[in-house]
Amino acid sequence: MVGVPLNTARLADTILMVRPFDFDFNEETGRDNEFQNRPLADLNNVNAQAMNEFENMVIRLRAEGIRVLVLEKSANSWIKTPDAVFPNNWFSTEHDGTIVAYPMLAENRRAERRFEDVEQLLEDNGFYIRNLINVGRFTEKKYILEGTGSMVIDHSNEVVYAAESQRCHPLQFNNFINLRRYREGVLFKTASSNGLPVYHTNVMMSIGDGFAVICSECIVDPSERGRVVDKLAENHEIIDISMFQMERHFCGNILQVRNPLNQNLIVMSQNAYNGFTDLQKARLEAYGKLVPVKIDTIETVGGGSARCMMAEIFSPNVGEQQIAS
Repeated sequence: MVGVPLNTARLADTILMVRPFDFDFNEETGRDNEFQNRPLADLNNVNAQAMNEFENMVIRLRAEGIRVLVLEKSANSWIKTPDAVFPNNWFSTEHDGTIVAYPMLAENRRAERRFEDVEQLLEDNGFYIRNLINVGRFTEKKYILEGTGSMVIDHSNEVVYAAESQRCHPLQFNNFINLRRYREGVLFKTASSNGLPVYHTNVMMSIGDGFAVICSECIVDPSERGRVVDKLAENHEIIDISMFQMERHFCGNILQVRNPLNQNLIVMSQNAYNGFTDLQKARLEAYGKLVPVKIDTIETVGGGSARCMMAEIFSPNVGEQQIAS
């Protein structure tokens, strides 16, 4: 009988990243992702720049003590996956050893899902895999929920926040809450400066240990806005960012992690770091060292930032699982 793993830390010390071999402007996701920008430079140059930015980010995170697992391109894959650098949309891990699989909106993004490869990579690095479960049907094309892009999870308090969009269907969101037995789900509607729903919740919100960054301005209904902010404020210091900071600087797309020395780090793009005010940065620094990484090409062309590139690994290692069994 498998027991509850002893490692119940709410901040990941290991992340999984996918090397962007096929990185390019994704025509399918570009239809409703306002954060994407068609590249002006030669596509081969864009790909080379993205590969270089990725490698430099891996080096920087490892230098800070974060364990980074890199999923390389599959030798058998012939389908181009321009957004593969953003793996947190198609899988997540939980403390009981479960890998959770999510339904994706764009057809070419569904090709990113490589669960056998993820299982093998985790097992090769000493992690225990208990099971793999789907949220909804594996072939789902209507009721979409794109992982921890569509949802921002407050692990400590077991509350899940989500902005409704094409990538976050309310029925599938509620299905996830019930499936994984989270205490509460908080769903709300958003609008960008152009009036469209924000495509992923994790570009307008980040929840860490003791703080929450949020662009409350983009939550359309004042009563919903108040409900979300009040709920976050029960256990977090609120750092409110502007629409401009969210859309132009990706200040909401950041992630707090922890290294083996039990030091908290807050990873963000250099663009996000530049977008925060000095006061906001000082407030964030109370919760961890700020770690900016320069990912201008990935951010501009891909329409996602540092948090999107990191899938948190909460799976217990094999030794912890054996002790807890």
